[in-house]
Amino acid sequence: MEDVREVYSMPLIGDAAPSFIATTTQGQINFPHDYEGKWVILFSHPADFTPVCTTEFMTFASMMDDFKALNTELVGLSVDSLYAHIAWLRKINELEWNGHKNLEVTFPLIEDIRMDVARKYGMIQPNQSNTQAVRAVFVIDPKGIIRTILYYPLSTGRNFDEIKRIIQALQKADSDSVATPADWRPGDDVIIPTAGSCGTAKERMEDNSKDKYCLDWFMCFKKEN
Repeated sequence: MEDVREVYSMPLIGDAAPSFIATTTQGQINFPHDYEGKWVILFSHPADFTPVCTTEFMTFASMMDDFKALNTELVGLSVDSLYAHIAWLRKINELEWNGHKNLEVTFPLIEDIRMDVARKYGMIQPNQSNTQAVRAVFVIDPKGIIRTILYYPLSTGRNFDEIKRIIQALQKADSDSVATPADWRPGDDVIIPTAGSCGTAKERMEDNSKDKYCLDWFMCFKKEN
């Protein structure tokens, strides 16, 4: 017998973020229109009242000021109901974990019982679960373009320092037309785009300016400090 399964597509890096209107714990949102001019982290979690998700929401809530300083908004999603969301977020406010306590989650959490939004973003992956969204993260820029996609299995909590670092790296790349090397942090040296001609490559290797250095013609850095 032929195995027939529903195929769930997902947008790709460089695509416009799929649009939707949804009910959330902070009222209705029109996404990504309502966030024009801001960076957005759109993330999904498998279910309310689950331990890993609870630690993630407590961490996100504790870092809201850090993300706002980067002109970045948070938007969560679960296939649970709005009332389950409200009850769970109220319970989070009562918990204490890893130094976090009395945390109020004020960013919107999308109600997606029909999985309409989750399907648009490829968050339902049947080999993991047909009823829960995987831990997806979409970083969307101020023009509504998807710039980064991360997927975690149901069992693994996300690294929130890395999510913040991604925002910082993308903003640095956009503002200075550079690239960031492995393990880059704000203040570290950055990579100058690779030379596009033999003449440019030769000039770079002979450049003795104090703020630039090359390991080879294709690998040149700009000093940040």
